[in-house]
Amino acid sequence: MVQRYLAVDLGAESGRVIAGHIDQGLKFEVINRFSSRNTRVQGTLYWDILYIFDQIKQGLAKAVAKYGDEIVSIGVDTWGVDYGLIDSQGNLIGNPVHYRDDRTDGMMAEVFSCIDKERIYSETGIQFMQINTIYQLAAEAKHNRERLDRAKRILMIPDLLNYWLSGVMANEYSIATTSQLYNPAARSWSRPVLDALEINPSLLKDVVMPGTVLGPLQPALAQEIGADHEILVTATACHDTASAVAAVPAQSGDKSAYLSSGTWSLLGIENPNAIINPRSLESNITNEGAADGGIRFLKNIMGLWILQECRRSWEAEGLNIDYSTLAREAEKAESCMYELNVDDPRFLKPGLADDTMPKRIAEYCAETGQVPPETPPEFARGIFKGLAAAYAQTVSEITAVSGRSINTLHIIGGGCQNRFLNQITADTTGIPVTAGPVEATALGNIMMQAIAVGELKDQQEGRSLLREGGEILTYTPSSS
Repeated sequence: MVQRYLAVDLGAESGRVIAGHIDQGLKFEVINRFSSRNTRVQGTLYWDILYIFDQIKQGLAKAVAKYGDEIVSIGVDTWGVDYGLIDSQGNLIGNPVHYRDDRTDGMMAEVFSCIDKERIYSETGIQFMQINTIYQLAAEAKHNRERLDRAKRILMIPDLLNYWLSGVMANEYSIATTSQLYNPAARSWSRPVLDALEINPSLLKDVVMPGTVLGPLQPALAQEIGADHEILVTATACHDTASAVAAVPAQSGDKSAYLSSGTWSLLGIENPNAIINPRSLESNITNEGAADGGIRFLKNIMGLWILQECRRSWEAEGLNIDYSTLAREAEKAESCMYELNVDDPRFLKPGLADDTMPKRIAEYCAETGQVPPETPPEFARGIFKGLAAAYAQTVSEITAVSGRSINTLHIIGGGCQNRFLNQITADTTGIPVTAGPVEATALGNIMMQAIAVGELKDQQEGRSLLREGGEILTYTPSSS
């Protein structure tokens, strides 16, 4: 009988429930697609986590109706850094706050007054970004101390969803490392960091590794979705980037880097151990957990979020342009000469009615002496050029800090469909670029479930299937 795996893949913009199986490659189909909905209430930006979980259940029910007892496992992956607080009765204390909320404004400086920046990095090896869990918890302690005092557990978003599915509370390795509270060298939560923030260490339990079977789906939930057989809940590589990198079509021993391209761009290399030294601190490079238990040595770059926000603003004005059209037209907009520093902090937050992303870009151009764009393709071209420049800079930094040469860049995720961006990335970095698979995150999620139940031997076997069955395109640097 075919063994099917359900990947719950949640990105910052949308979520999917995907059914996958192994048949001369990793095959998959989207069962349910929905928005990763968020909403602002009394000035705070929250994830609508109950709506998201309801959409997950709808997807699971559709999959069970279609495939029945062929389904053997469910795995969840999501974005990093956000969390839920669980009380002594096992209930969620309020909706999780969105990482782009204003509550972390100024919190980095407050945390550094309690514990040196250099000490935090030596303990965690994580890139400094105000969205990190450490600064969210510092804001929680400052503004909602009573809520934090009521909590008995902190669960990152995929840990929370796994708990609702299985009834088991566990912190998974890859998602734990995004918090800037975990020591990847000691393989434990950082007591010096927790103590400095006055966070009770009992809120965070021992970490489980990717591929750990947590247990069966809760009986009441199995009944609700129509499942009359046991379905396992597996802690995959629960950070979506860790799942995506698991599906990079690299071969053992090659000198390649990866770029997970979507709302965020995450560019780096795989390494057995963390690289934590003054040079990696200076370059603000992060050490996050990998699906095989190793390290993803990478840098977070703002990514296609800026274009997504521009597009949302244009839609509000009645102008609806899809991403593929924007990419094609951007390639033709050769007269557009501006280029963004995509990691400028002004581009981090969502645009508002009187402070849209296109307006911020125009202001940036005025401040930097560049001619501002006028049309959507011109906006898109400058964003793509800025991304390519950031990718080239990051490849140089990672090469210098790690001492490893990079001769190929594997681009995965939704952004790898952008042929223009792929080509200018090859041109700017000066190295060949491969593009695909598009659904790397879901495929990596499925792969880890198959390894957990023994259908696949290891990650390399899964990657071999992807190389053989996937459509991988190659872009070579232009001589111009």
